[in-house]
Amino acid sequence: MDQSTNVTRHIQATPDQVWAVITDIPGSATTLSGVEAVQPLTDGPYGEGTRWKETRKMMGRSETVEMWVAQVEPTRSTTVKAEQGGADYSTRFSLAPREGGTDLTVTFGTHVDNPSAAMRVMLAVFGKVGLAITRKALAKDLADIAAKAESF
Repeated sequence: MDQSTNVTRHIQATPDQVWAVITDIPGSATTLSGVEAVQPLTDGPYGEGTRWKETRKMMGRSETVEMWVAQVEPTRSTTVKAEQGGADYSTRFSLAPREGGTDLTVTFGTHVDNPSAAMRVMLAVFGKVGLAITRKALAKDLADIAAKAESF
């Protein structure tokens, strides 16, 4: 069972500047207002296999999730993955130069293998609400990324 949503924002900064912000994992707790803490789990520059734990506040609750970089095309796109509670999460950032700035699109998806009947009902009932909350959080992340990238 899959669900996904995406949000795009035009940022008045170059793809290189936007890339520098989205790949600064240690700095994301100061850039993204929804992120409370980041704990790097691997050393070295951002790349496939980079891992960290991120504590994020959503709907009044703090939750820590281990995340990793699954795909990287520098200054063009990157995909970050996480697993929790039987669900696989994927967040893809796509950058496209436009009008002297960058269109940044974030696509968030959830995949649940063999969901139980109760899980299917829950997703059917609460799925749209959950996606609306997720879209709002993604839009806030994009606003935070834009503010940082445009300050360079």
